[in-house]
Amino acid sequence: MEIGGVKDSMKIVAHLIFWLCVAAVGYAYAVYPALIFCLARWFGRRPAPPEVGDENLPTVALLIAAHNEEAVIKRRIANALDLDYPADRLQIVIASDASDDRTVEIAGRFSGRVRVLDYPIRRGKAATLNASILQLSSEIIVLSDANTWTDRTALRDLVRWFADGKVGAVCGKLILTDPAGGSNVDDLYWRYETFLKKCEGSLGALLGCNGGLCAVRRGAFVPPPPQTIADDFVIPLLAKLRHGCAIIYDASAVGREETPARMREEFDRRVRIGAGGFQAISMLWRLLNPLRGWIAFTFFSHKVMRWLCPFFMCGAWVSALLLSGTDNIYRWAMFAQACFYAISLMLGLVPIRSRILRPLRLATMFTTINAALLLGFFMWTGGSQRGIWRRTERTEPVLQAA
Repeated sequence: MEIGGVKDSMKIVAHLIFWLCVAAVGYAYAVYPALIFCLARWFGRRPAPPEVGDENLPTVALLIAAHNEEAVIKRRIANALDLDYPADRLQIVIASDASDDRTVEIAGRFSGRVRVLDYPIRRGKAATLNASILQLSSEIIVLSDANTWTDRTALRDLVRWFADGKVGAVCGKLILTDPAGGSNVDDLYWRYETFLKKCEGSLGALLGCNGGLCAVRRGAFVPPPPQTIADDFVIPLLAKLRHGCAIIYDASAVGREETPARMREEFDRRVRIGAGGFQAISMLWRLLNPLRGWIAFTFFSHKVMRWLCPFFMCGAWVSALLLSGTDNIYRWAMFAQACFYAISLMLGLVPIRSRILRPLRLATMFTTINAALLLGFFMWTGGSQRGIWRRTERTEPVLQAA
């Protein structure tokens, strides 16, 4: 083949890569949300929760994994003890993953009302949950975090769904709040994610749960591998994969968490989430089988395509760079991408107090999320990101009445 023919072929390939990458990012963040909304309206249904009297409520274990949570554990336990659920059917369990502060000591002061499992060797959250659930006999296990503040009726709202034997897991609604003076806008992005959860839930294709408020039927629980990073995502889907059970989203069961005040802490958290996402594909790839119905569509579109977006963005920029000498549109595309990424990162450093201008920070969120995903991928493939988590510093949000 002549040199000119080779160059023409390379240009055609670069053109295809650019437009396919742009289309893929657009699909993941814009087309899919619109599509899932329409599909939910056309084919979805909102199941009504069963009516369950106190005498028929199941036994529940509220399992809180903790590592060095002395700053919040007392208030978290007080919050759990205040839940509107029959005391004789509720067990509160604090599972300490080798805490070396006063977490176990403080939790031990509630002896008689709270069970403390003190594991001396640090193993990570998934391994801690696996070991703890083996010691529990309650019909329903509610997984939560030490920094999640649960509304009083949340447990009742979650467990009523298990009157239907087809239900294996129930996801509550997690509300994220900004600390005073914080620059994080994760709550705006979380509303977008919550919208997707509602749509996917109506199609019976909910993807995972919120780590702060997730109920699992004891008999449907499948222990995740000990080094699992995204346990809140993997645990419900392993139950669905193994047992074919339903995963329900209940927006009336509310938990609240505060986002980190510093973007660096949030970025580190998202790197971990990104690594966990890529790891989860290797565990849950069978859910991508189209014969599994809507769950295959939502898993591919919402998660796999989203996790691959950093590579699509890199592909779009590199292909635009290669084509920039032949066509102005690609020169401008390359320049526009570079400016967008630079400006979005700068916006994260500038205080924006106006509520009208605050959505501009979504550009920062978009760029940092994809940067974290990319770094998370390399940390996962390099083996440096494991199941052991590092506590994020937060303060307690103001609890609201149910």
